[in-house]
Amino acid sequence: MNHAKGPLLTIDVGERETRTENVDDVLASFIGGRGVGTKLAHDRIPFDADPLGPDNSLFFTTGPMQMSQMSFTGRMNVTGVSPLTGGLLSSNAGGFMSRHFADTGYGAVEIAGESDDPVVLHVTDEGVEFEDASDLEGATVPETCAYIEDEHGLESEHVACIGPAGENRVRFAAIMTTEERAFGRGGLGAVLGAKNVKAVTFDGDSPPEIDIPADQMEIHREAATTDHIMKEQGTVSVMDLANEMDGLPSYYFSEQSFEGADGINGDSVAEKKYKKGTCSACAFACKLPTRDEEAGVETEGPEFETAMAFGSNAGIDDIVDVMKSNELCDRYGIDTISTGNTVSAYLASEDAFGDEELILDLVEKIAHREGVGDLLAEGIDRAHEELGVENWTVKGMDFAAHEGRILHGQGLSYAVANRGADHMYATFYSVEYPLVGKDEAMEPTGLEGKPERLVERENLMALNDAGVVCKFSRDFMSPERYEMLFDADFEDLLAIGDRIVELERHFNNQRGIARDADRLPYDIPGFEEALDEYYAVRGWNEDGTVPDANVSGGGAGAASADD
Repeated sequence: MNHAKGPLLTIDVGERETRTENVDDVLASFIGGRGVGTKLAHDRIPFDADPLGPDNSLFFTTGPMQMSQMSFTGRMNVTGVSPLTGGLLSSNAGGFMSRHFADTGYGAVEIAGESDDPVVLHVTDEGVEFEDASDLEGATVPETCAYIEDEHGLESEHVACIGPAGENRVRFAAIMTTEERAFGRGGLGAVLGAKNVKAVTFDGDSPPEIDIPADQMEIHREAATTDHIMKEQGTVSVMDLANEMDGLPSYYFSEQSFEGADGINGDSVAEKKYKKGTCSACAFACKLPTRDEEAGVETEGPEFETAMAFGSNAGIDDIVDVMKSNELCDRYGIDTISTGNTVSAYLASEDAFGDEELILDLVEKIAHREGVGDLLAEGIDRAHEELGVENWTVKGMDFAAHEGRILHGQGLSYAVANRGADHMYATFYSVEYPLVGKDEAMEPTGLEGKPERLVERENLMALNDAGVVCKFSRDFMSPERYEMLFDADFEDLLAIGDRIVELERHFNNQRGIARDADRLPYDIPGFEEALDEYYAVRGWNEDGTVPDANVSGGGAGAASADD
């Protein structure tokens, strides 16, 4: 089977020490990316670790497909305990960093401990350099990237960094790469900030030797030549469909359609797009470099989730206003979805929907934890009572744009996902709009037959995240192509995805996250029965916990958890 190669590099930023160790067994069993990150985190992070304490670690990982030249492979993974959800979480980002990471020759890089002073870590195939970063305190993402390029000759595609939001431990702060791509959901940027690590760079000339079959180029050619609306409009291309289905969250989730959707939809974004945008080696080119000269704003996006969070959910019907919010979040290093939703919660509390000046001011305040921004930086789950609004979260994570009140399988997916209300954990929305062929599509309402299908999709998405393969490759991948790329039986590959999901759930169980957390703030007919069926398909207990016999090794916190 094709899998990532190379040792684990552990960087203890508190002790300024590094060490390497052989993890070939983990790589061979979990492929790479989210799989390897999850296994290492499960076994090395204490179950009771404070997400913002020194016992939490961050694991940077990529996969075997980063040794290909195939489209949909310009991505990598970071895993750690989330300060937003309190559970084990992996975040995935595109851009151009994954191949620079692979060039260092490491199979995984762990950042552990806590530095007394701000530091930049330079990781190469020759080792690690610790650089004092005191002069970068408070620097934005563009300022940090400019410094590293000026001082070290490394462009932003070599850099993973945080902005002020990460330094200030905003619970949904992002780790940014290639300046505008984000390891966004779950707040792992705050973990890096708590460790006092301003940036990590990756560079080298020691890529592992992984033989990817030449048939990979057929997928690449199809990605280059196939006409697809995402090449012009990105993910926001689905907004009109969602709005027509009464499935577009609006006015802080109080409504499900938006009268101003024409001002923030795919056509409006396409009008502002000024060039093609892509990730490393990808010919699909679905990214959205946009600008408005009159407003003086240039950014990448917004994608559908951002256009919902800062658009319909905030009562904003002008794409330029959404672009401004998008750009500000990228600059400060903060997740656009959680920021927009949290801002929308505040707007609901103040009856101030549509106030763009207030929105931009709130983004600033959140990033710097100033005034009411200090409360909002805690996220909706922790702030909703003081704001006097409903708690639109699952496991502490606020909702993405695909509406579970209309797409019932997606609603079930939000409830059970180990990451919380995240749309990419199973991408179940794709079979309910549908965005797939008729033979794969399911009716949006109802839950009959969906728990088993949900398990299959969660396992497949975990496989993609281990590979690492972009989830927008769905129209170009098939079981036969997975087998060709990974040199393994498709069912065996899905079994790896199953183990990844189970390890995440087991870790979270030890932190008290079980069935009581698999809840939605709205009702779906047949939900409890579907939840029972989901657990049964996975072979879990009725309370949403993983049987101890299913997980070997026990993890880093096993001893203390049994006391």
